[in-house]
Amino acid sequence: MGKIDAIVYMSNAGHTKRYAELLAKETGLAVYELKKASKEVAKGSCVIYMGWLLGGSIKGYKEAKAKYDIKAVCAVGMAPNGSQINDVYKMNSIAEGTQVFTLQGGFDNESLHGIYKLMMGFAGKAAKKNLATKKHLSEEDRQMLEMFANGKDSVSVENLAPVLAWYKTYTEA
Repeated sequence: MGKIDAIVYMSNAGHTKRYAELLAKETGLAVYELKKASKEVAKGSCVIYMGWLLGGSIKGYKEAKAKYDIKAVCAVGMAPNGSQINDVYKMNSIAEGTQVFTLQGGFDNESLHGIYKLMMGFAGKAAKKNLATKKHLSEEDRQMLEMFANGKDSVSVENLAPVLAWYKTYTEA
């Protein structure tokens, strides 16, 4: 039987934190913010790591990987659930055998902090300008425009269904 000791996460705007808390509630696992986890979670412990995506990079992943035995990674970003998984594996040099999930968190520029707020402001303007020039917008394009224009929060326990199914299978194996 596989054992997971905790959920460790890094969040900026709060979407990843909320997913981590929902996952903890559904699994009964303890949940720790990465900066505080080293005081509570022993080095080498088996964890689920949850981090937010910035340009395909999972924030905090390298630090977490150096401390813990990561069995699954949940990358939280703006794109729809299940998208970009191959890119996330490659860009973050995730070991083969580590399960990867991508979860749509949302966008709220007011919740961002520091340089990320400025960067996403510029990215939003560029994306809106780029998408406005397209003759035909895909559903994903429309959702992205809507997200940048009005913000969006997609955090839900339903989006965690694949993670929960994996967890159940992993811990019962």
